[in-house]
Amino acid sequence: THITMNQKPSVLGGAMIIAGTVIGAGMLANPTATAGIWFVGSLIVLLYTWFSMLSSGLMILEATTHYPPGANFDTIVKDLLGRGWSIITGLSVAFVLYLLTYAYIFTGGNLTAQALQAPLWVGQIVFALIFAGCVWWSTFWVDRGTTILIGGMIMTFLWANGGLLLSAQPAVLFDTAGSGNGSYWIYLGTALPVCLASFGFHGNVSGLFDYFRGDAKKVARSLWLGTLVALVIYALWQFAVQGNLPRSQFGPVIAAQDNVAALLAALAQVAGSGLVRVLSLFSYMAIASSFLGVTLGLLDYLTDLFGFGTSRAGRSKAAALTFLPPLVACLLFPTGFVLAISYVGFAATVWTALVPALLLYACRKKFGEGKGYRVYGGKWLMVWVFFFGLANVAAQILSRANILPVFNG
Repeated sequence: THITMNQKPSVLGGAMIIAGTVIGAGMLANPTATAGIWFVGSLIVLLYTWFSMLSSGLMILEATTHYPPGANFDTIVKDLLGRGWSIITGLSVAFVLYLLTYAYIFTGGNLTAQALQAPLWVGQIVFALIFAGCVWWSTFWVDRGTTILIGGMIMTFLWANGGLLLSAQPAVLFDTAGSGNGSYWIYLGTALPVCLASFGFHGNVSGLFDYFRGDAKKVARSLWLGTLVALVIYALWQFAVQGNLPRSQFGPVIAAQDNVAALLAALAQVAGSGLVRVLSLFSYMAIASSFLGVTLGLLDYLTDLFGFGTSRAGRSKAAALTFLPPLVACLLFPTGFVLAISYVGFAATVWTALVPALLLYACRKKFGEGKGYRVYGGKWLMVWVFFFGLANVAAQILSRANILPVFNG
């Protein structure tokens, strides 16, 4: 990943790649998905998910330290868990990252088209070309790009939400006025998978390990810092939304096909329409930074899978494979987004929770305790993360089968 000597990667830059990847569409889906468990419940679930996902990311990091530079999911899983697991993991990694890339080109392209007052396909191509160029050039450009975008996101976030944070009503926030629906925890199942999808950065761990030239401690610090930034921003956003928009008024937002537009419209009634313009700028930067992080992870994964190498020609081949399929899919099937995104959490659980726990177990069995980087915890952490994965799989299957109750406002 073309870094010259004067481009020293910093922990802050690494953390921004992680935070940028994490704070994407989840930001806009979270308040709606957690409306059933409401504010206190959503904070508990976000904390639980943050800790579990950070731990599983650090597990991938520990496994990565035993392999040569450039080794990604494909190499590591094949060696530690065998060919079967490598195929299952590969399919779920590709499925999730391609779907997210498709989703970000779709939503980012839509916003670009509106800004340029051009047809949708023009917006999609412009969006894809600009941000794909950064990823193709080098990790360093993604680091700089996401740092600028996150800076912009924090400014627009505070600008848009400053008023909302101040006008939050305790009665609304803690639902003391009563929304006519006093049960909260029965809606846990619908909140879990969306929160899991809101903390996905696992495709970037091996790439960051190369970026920091094998300094695992710096990678670990980047993961801690990046996911904590995301956690704080998510918590403030829940506070802003669920402190102003009563739980009983979430019905129309949940019923709408485009939750994001409906949520912003509902907030505009509370806070004025100037807010929505700033929030759509915020959404644009959130989508762009996620697009950078997700596609960087996909490009690194494909480079390892097909053995492209890190030359400019190799990177160009990997970039073509990364960006062309989702862009073409977007131009041909511009409306598959809602259906597609609903399956992301399911596939993501496989390689962000179940596989990392198994990887760490196999890794310690094969390489022993070792003197290098070790994730905290030990056996109990492997069990914790594995059960976190199972809980998410169960929640998704039971929600799909209409066995778990769904909050409709």
